[in-house]
Amino acid sequence: MSTVAISYAASATITIAPENVASSSDFTAGVESTAIDNSSNLYVDALVAGTWTSGTTPTTNTQVCVYVYAQRDDAPTYPDTIDGTSSAETITSAGILASALRLLGVMTVDSNTSNRAYWLAPCSVAQAFGGILPQRWGIFISHNTGVNSNTTAGNHVWKYQGVKYTVA
Repeated sequence: MSTVAISYAASATITIAPENVASSSDFTAGVESTAIDNSSNLYVDALVAGTWTSGTTPTTNTQVCVYVYAQRDDAPTYPDTIDGTSSAETITSAGILASALRLLGVMTVDSNTSNRAYWLAPCSVAQAFGGILPQRWGIFISHNTGVNSNTTAGNHVWKYQGVKYTVA
C-alpha cells in the first residue's frame, strides 16, 4: 500500500521591485514580477506570501492588491502589457485587469502610519487558476494609498514555496 504525502520546496524569492510605486486609483498601474518557470520543478501549486511597506502618510482604508498572471501559450505570451520581466506596468483598463489577471490577495491599509509593513498570508496560485498551477506565472502588485510605496527595496519581500505530492 502506498501513502501520498505533501512536500514543500524551500521558499524562493520572487523577483519584483515594488518600492516607490505610485498609487493607482483603479489598480491598473503597478509593478510585475519576473515570470516563474515551473516547467522543470513541476510543482502542483505555489504558495505566495509577502510584505509590502507603505510610504509616507498613506490614506487609511485603502488597499494593496496582489494579482497573479500566467502565460497564454508556449511563446510565452502574457496578458496585455505584462511581459514576464520585473518592471512597472500599466494595464490598459480595469476591465482587462479583471479578466486577464487573477486577484490573489488584498492587504487593507488601516492606518496613516508611514513606512508600516503589511503582510499577505500564503495564497495558492493554483487555486486562482481553477486548481492548476500554470507553467509560467508571476505577480502584479498595485495600490491606491494616495502616496508612493516605501522607497527601500528591503522593506518589500515576496516569496513563493512550491508544493508537490510524494508517494511512499
